[in-house]
Amino acid sequence: MDTALLLIDIQNDYFPGGKMELMGAEQAGENAGKLLSACRDLSVPVIHIQHFSLRPGSTFFIPDTPGVDIHSSVTPLPEEIVLRKHYPNSFRGTELEIVLKEKDINRLIVAGMMTHMCVDTTVRAAFDLGFDCTLIHDACATRDLVWNDQMVSAQQVQSAYMAALGSVFSKVLNTAEMVKKIREGF
Repeated sequence: MDTALLLIDIQNDYFPGGKMELMGAEQAGENAGKLLSACRDLSVPVIHIQHFSLRPGSTFFIPDTPGVDIHSSVTPLPEEIVLRKHYPNSFRGTELEIVLKEKDINRLIVAGMMTHMCVDTTVRAAFDLGFDCTLIHDACATRDLVWNDQMVSAQQVQSAYMAALGSVFSKVLNTAEMVKKIREGF
């Protein structure tokens, strides 16, 4: 198996009631759960990335709070790898690249949160490291942003990042398309 599912920062603080709620987090979490189930059924390796914020003044993903916990939609099994990170890039300061190389993984199915931050940074890094990525757009969530005193809606942010990532760095599919590919053996 040369493919793994990479679930990035699907943690409680991004869901309703969390410290950094994202637009569409519940639907993205549900879709990530569907990917996870399909991968588990076929013994596709799964790697969970969990962000712990150590930056002074951080307001979410604070260690020892419920918000840092991985969301119930994608609860890891004991045999699944969970890597902690402290930066947007899931490769920076973690064993992710080593784990992937040890398992002879060269293709990644990616889902997670926040699209414009950790998902984007990780997919670009994976591409630079030679991994073939497939990003699942409806299993990712983001939020409204402000730039130059202009509100950019979460939908616009999501569309812009998927368009950019899909142009060079990854294939972009929806959950149903990817689950079908997984069940057909890719």
